[in-house]
Amino acid sequence: FSMHMQINRRLIKNFDWGTFSIVILLSIIGIMTIYSATRPLLPHEQPNYHMKQIYWLLLGITALFFIVSFDYIWLSRFAYPVYAIGIVLLLIVLFAGKTGMGAQRWLTIGPISFQPSEIFRLMFIIVIARHFMELSGTMGLTSIIKIFLAFTFIPLIILLKQPDLGTAVILLIMFLSLSIVKGLQKKVIVLLIIIGALSIPFIGNIMWEGLKDYQKNRIVAFMEPEADPAGIGYHINQSKIAIGSGGILGKGYLKGTQGPFRFLPEKQTDFIFAVFAEEWGLVGSIFLLLIYLALILRGLDTALKAKDEFGRLLAAGITAMFSTYFFINVGMTLGIMPVVGIPLPFMSYGGTALLSNFIAAGILINIRSRRFELFY
Repeated sequence: FSMHMQINRRLIKNFDWGTFSIVILLSIIGIMTIYSATRPLLPHEQPNYHMKQIYWLLLGITALFFIVSFDYIWLSRFAYPVYAIGIVLLLIVLFAGKTGMGAQRWLTIGPISFQPSEIFRLMFIIVIARHFMELSGTMGLTSIIKIFLAFTFIPLIILLKQPDLGTAVILLIMFLSLSIVKGLQKKVIVLLIIIGALSIPFIGNIMWEGLKDYQKNRIVAFMEPEADPAGIGYHINQSKIAIGSGGILGKGYLKGTQGPFRFLPEKQTDFIFAVFAEEWGLVGSIFLLLIYLALILRGLDTALKAKDEFGRLLAAGITAMFSTYFFINVGMTLGIMPVVGIPLPFMSYGGTALLSNFIAAGILINIRSRRFELFY
C-alpha cells in the first residue's frame, strides 16, 4: 500500500501539465471558433454546435485522466483483441452505417452517432507498437510486407470502401512512420522509395477508378480550382478568400463573414482554420501554428524519454497522427492539398474525433509521467 501511494505521488508530481495545457488551449480556441462560425444570424436560428463540443470536451478530459490513472503497458496486453474489435466496428459500418456527405462512416446507437474510423486509428497505433515491440533488430523487406498484410491491408480496403480516403491515407502514413522509428534496413528504405515512385501511376489509376464522383471532383478542384469556381472549386476558393481577407491582424473575433454568412461550407469541421484565420489574421494564425508545433515537439520529446520501446513507439505513432492531421487540414484550407475530409485536431467540431484525440493525449501524458520509473 505504501509503495502504491508513493507511485501515485510520483505520478502526480511528474504529471505532464505541458501537453495537458496545450490540448485544453486548442480545444477552447476550437469552441470559440465553432461558436463564431455557427452563431445565429436570425432570431429563429438556434445552432448549438459549440455546446455539444463543450460536452464532448468534458467527456474527453474525463477519459484523459482515466487513461493516465493506469500504466500504459496494459495497452500492450489488450492490443490484439482491441484491434479485432476495431476491425469488426469498421465492417459493421459497411453494412449498417449511416451515410452522410456521400460516405458511409457513422454508426448510430440510440441518440449517439459516432465514427468508428476515428477510434480505430488509435487502436491501429497500439497494435502496431505492440507488434514492433516484439521484434528485435532492424526489419527486412519480408518482415515489413508481412506486417503490412497482417495489420494494415484489411483496414485500408474497408476504409476505401466506405469511402474514407483521408483516414486511409493517415493509416498508411502512421504505418510507415512507425516502421521508420522501429528501424528499417537501409536497402529496404531505398527499395520502398523506388517501388513507390514506379507504382504511383498504376496505384493512382486504380484508386481513381474506385473513387466516388465527389472525391474525383475534389481532386479536380485541387488541380484546377478555377475550372468550376461555383461548383467543385467552391470550397477551396471560399477558404482562400476567408484566409486572405483576414490580412495581418484579422477582422476581429465574431467579425468574420465567410463562416456565419454561410459562404464557407464545412466551416465548423474541415475548414475551421479558415474561419480562425479570417478573424485573427496572419499573426493569430502563426500563434496557432506555434501551439501545434509545441504539441508535436512535446510528443517527439516524450517518445525520446519513454522508459521502454512500447512507450517510444506509441508516443511516436500518436505524434505522427497529430502532425499528419494538422498538416493535411491546414494544407486543404490553403489549397495546397486536395480536400480529403481531415479535421483539425482538438479544434474541428466532432465528438468522436475530440474524444479519441483526448485519449491519445492521455496516452502521451501517461508515457511521459511514468518515465521516472526507470530511475527507481
